[in-house]
Amino acid sequence: MLREHPDGVVVAVWAVPGGSRDAVGGVHDGALRVRTSAPPEGGEANRAVARLVAAALGGRRGRVIGGHGSRRKQVLVEGVSLGAAAMVLDELRSGS
Repeated sequence: MLREHPDGVVVAVWAVPGGSRDAVGGVHDGALRVRTSAPPEGGEANRAVARLVAAALGGRRGRVIGGHGSRRKQVLVEGVSLGAAAMVLDELRSGS
């Protein structure tokens, strides 16, 4: 679900676009579940998912680096260490 990158960490994400609210938490098939109210047109959902993941992990910036047209995405979160991201993901997975 999480791997180190020279600029930060890469998070495996399962995106659910066009929902009623934005939320980060839970796991779907080994990936962090991210719900967004942004529609899946014009890259809006990708930008929203990247922003939500970066904010949840305390990173400076997030961007989708894989899976642009898929629910399963790879999101690079810049400015966060692997250890710090792992601690936050553990809290998100447990629902704390």
